[in-house]
Amino acid sequence: MDDGHEGGEHDKEYRLRQLYLAIVMRYKEHIEEHESLSIAALPSMVTVKNEKVIAKAQEIINSFSSYDYDRDFYDASMHAFEFVKDSIAEVVLPVQFWLLPEETLSFMMGDLLDRNILLCALLVRLGNPSAKVFVKIKGTARDSFVHCEFNNKVYILDLGSGIREVDSKKAMLDSLGIDDDTTAYEFNNQSYADVA
Repeated sequence: MDDGHEGGEHDKEYRLRQLYLAIVMRYKEHIEEHESLSIAALPSMVTVKNEKVIAKAQEIINSFSSYDYDRDFYDASMHAFEFVKDSIAEVVLPVQFWLLPEETLSFMMGDLLDRNILLCALLVRLGNPSAKVFVKIKGTARDSFVHCEFNNKVYILDLGSGIREVDSKKAMLDSLGIDDDTTAYEFNNQSYADVA
């Protein structure tokens, strides 16, 4: 016999989530003001030395009988890409809030940029220091993806549209339709650079 207890608990959980949302929205401006990052701080978001990031990268490495970067990085990067694409849920938060890769792994969710930062951190841990998060902003539209160089190719790992390869970074930039109204930058754990 249903005593309504289960529905009551579900209703209580829903109301509690609504309360949390109301609190967040009340302090939205304050949160976003304190969540803004300087350009110099962006590389600190790619936490390649965090134990959760290391453990996830090691799990991918362990899926190979004897991991060799030159032979196995491409396949390992595909494992990392599929993991982030399929296992880390994309969420749109009501406030601009940065998650570190270890937080994205803990919650198994994040916005597009959070997921790309995690992917970049994993690729660096898999041995490729050229991996970078690329952000393109035009008007109110913002897009991001990860790219890296391997075997004389540039690989673009786009969580929305898949993976493609181009012959050079110039070819990648040419394909993006960057114009005078576009802001673009890239970063990893070691560097930040304005692209447009």
